[in-house]
Amino acid sequence: MNQNHPHHQTLASHANGGVPLNDLVDSLVRTYADNDRMSHLDAEFLPSRNHTIKIIEVIRRLMFPGFFDETRLNSEIIRFHVGDLLIQLRALLNNQIRQAIRYEDQLNTDQKDPKEANCNAENCDEKAARLTAEFLQSLPRVRHLLSTDIQAAFDGDPAARSTDETIFCYPGIDATFIHRVAHEVFNLKIPLLPRIISEYAHNETGIDIHPGATLGESFFIDHGTGVVIGETCTIGKHVKIYQGVTLGALSTKGGQAWRGCKRHPTIEDNVTIYGGAIILGDIIIGKNTTIGGSVFLTQPIPPNHTVTMKAQELEIRERRKKGKKNKASKPELDFQI
Repeated sequence: MNQNHPHHQTLASHANGGVPLNDLVDSLVRTYADNDRMSHLDAEFLPSRNHTIKIIEVIRRLMFPGFFDETRLNSEIIRFHVGDLLIQLRALLNNQIRQAIRYEDQLNTDQKDPKEANCNAENCDEKAARLTAEFLQSLPRVRHLLSTDIQAAFDGDPAARSTDETIFCYPGIDATFIHRVAHEVFNLKIPLLPRIISEYAHNETGIDIHPGATLGESFFIDHGTGVVIGETCTIGKHVKIYQGVTLGALSTKGGQAWRGCKRHPTIEDNVTIYGGAIILGDIIIGKNTTIGGSVFLTQPIPPNHTVTMKAQELEIRERRKKGKKNKASKPELDFQI
């Protein structure tokens, strides 16, 4: 081994704290064996987060041609452009789906779970190709749904000057777009990839939508920061929700025992939910209902209702003019906690 190599010189040098880097490397590597839940070494199959994000960005260009491309597009070249993107997408997606299903199969094998731990290179490749084709066939339908979401965003926000503005600027549109992609992957029962996709949207927008949630057409999230929509939530058509809304489960004490159970709300058509509302459990919010801000709700609501929190009493008082200090009296605060 060449001890004069720059790499070995670096390892042999000392950190600012005086700890030899070789010792630090050895100490850190030992923790990999002690806790293998946080490392994934010597494994052939694992989806790539970076490649999955590339898939999202290629789909974005297919859904919104001309908006996110580096060159101007016109009707004369659009077929060539779309064909090229689909070729890229098919290759990226097929590889990541293959990695995901081989990864799950290996996981099942390691855990001695006979459920579907019988994948081999040939049948996994065939399955990946089939799932890739099924996903690609869903793209026109996904684009139709997105067109209704974009129109809903424009119609529902007087601050919007154009639908172009909602596509470029609205985090709710971005989160909905990515969710509709993740939901298609989720419905194909492809492991891990849907969560990678949805958590990318969460990181980018502050909006957390589980890929299992079902969204109807003309869905609009206004402002959006802090919105949480759980896995088994079902949302109808023409629903509008604001920032900080939670559509969650009433309790997850049972942990994995709740897997596959309906535990999140169903929101029917034409419902508006204002900021900070928390709606929990397997309950139905009836159509044409309005849920006011900061409402905490665990019971079903019939159609055509309005739900608000009873207003607290507001005290408004005039500040006293400053005069000579009276040492015997307590100072008056000009605020209350």
